[in-house]
Amino acid sequence: MSVPLLKIGAVLSTMAMVTNWMSQTLPSLVGLNGTVSRAGASEKITLFQSPEEGWQLYTSAQAPDGKCICTAVIPAQSTCSRDGRSRELRQLMEKVQNVSQSMEVLELRTYRDLQYVRSMETLMRSLDARLRAADGSLSAKSFQELKDRMAELLPLSSVLEQYKADTRTIVRLREEVRNLSGSLAAIQEEMGAYGYEDLQQRVMALEARLHACAQKLGCGKLTGVSNPITIRAMGSRFGSWMTDTMAPSADSRVWYMDGYYKGRRVLEFRTLGDFIKGQNFIQHLLPQPWAGTGHVVYNGSLFYNKYQSNVVVKYHFRSRSVLVQRSLPGAGYNNTFPYSWGGFSDMDFMVDESGLWAVYTTNQNAGNIVVSRLDPHTLEVMRSWDTGYPKRSAGEAFMICGVLYVTNSHLAGAKVYFAYFTNTSSYEYTDVPFHNQYSHISMLDYNPRERALYTWNNGHQVLYNVTLFHVISTAGDP
Repeated sequence: MSVPLLKIGAVLSTMAMVTNWMSQTLPSLVGLNGTVSRAGASEKITLFQSPEEGWQLYTSAQAPDGKCICTAVIPAQSTCSRDGRSRELRQLMEKVQNVSQSMEVLELRTYRDLQYVRSMETLMRSLDARLRAADGSLSAKSFQELKDRMAELLPLSSVLEQYKADTRTIVRLREEVRNLSGSLAAIQEEMGAYGYEDLQQRVMALEARLHACAQKLGCGKLTGVSNPITIRAMGSRFGSWMTDTMAPSADSRVWYMDGYYKGRRVLEFRTLGDFIKGQNFIQHLLPQPWAGTGHVVYNGSLFYNKYQSNVVVKYHFRSRSVLVQRSLPGAGYNNTFPYSWGGFSDMDFMVDESGLWAVYTTNQNAGNIVVSRLDPHTLEVMRSWDTGYPKRSAGEAFMICGVLYVTNSHLAGAKVYFAYFTNTSSYEYTDVPFHNQYSHISMLDYNPRERALYTWNNGHQVLYNVTLFHVISTAGDP
């Protein structure tokens, strides 16, 4: 009889631990540092303190005539897994789920053991009946053995009663856990605190829809630049930072290159969030130093100007090797034809919807900006255009949809002043202002994947959204 009693004791100990968790740990976790309001028997847990922490506008693209409107929204970052309250809620739901599963196992074991104890109860009653009916018919030895068996079984009566009570407790706790799980699920739905994986899938789906709409919109003419969005203040006064314009949306790596000449150190951050925090990065050491800040990452490779030369270098990050390098015929270098801010910015590489470009100048065209379309595999010049705009008078420049946009200054008060259209070999003067918040821009590049301008502004890494005028052709239009 000792083995069954030990088994019963282990089960009762397990139930005690579950009961203790339910009575002590669970109530403290349910608080989640939020507020609880009671209305009758129901409870509502409020975790957000203001509507600003709810859903927000992510990005949009639209036509002026309203034919196509693309809007994508995602939960604010405060509802992501990085937010403490969302993380606590997710952890609590996981704990409740674990307890619920443990209770199911415990209930199965309890039910099985209860059946065993009940069979023992039947045996005990049978022995008691035999003892009462013995009436002297048993020998003294047999009678004593029967009394000893009864004495061994006597503690089972109290254990059995406790077992029945604990069984009822398990049923009640299981119901409470079920109710709590339902309440937590309702809170999760209300606050939008989805698990990170679920949220990531939702964001990717929204991005896919946005990009599909952007593809339908096609290219457009720049009509506006948003207010600046400062991502981080890091590094010296001059430098460049960028993402891969050809990478899928799930790839959010950021590359960072501090300084404008003789540098070789490139930092690769895993995500934009890691870049903001300055964590989770690897270092690439380029075999040749760079000049200027006009670098670009395109399809897994870095394109940059080799220091004190007009050589274009294509460095592949994964293999950590130079795939190809080639001189750009006649291109000035070593501060011969820089932008107005100097900084060895003779050669500026860009990527837009149509591919890889180089912006520079030569002695043959009297220092006016030349735009050349490059083959990204061989770095050969496919075609060139002479814009007629003096490069030393330009603050910075960028390409959008085959159009070169030039700013008239790198200082405060700058605006997009000039546009050259490669498809028609024509130009026009523009007047598109943008807020130069930190008063000294040394790098300005367009990213067609994100339709945003990346800027290095006096040691600050800044983003601008752009507004493009789209001409949309739809079925049935004349």
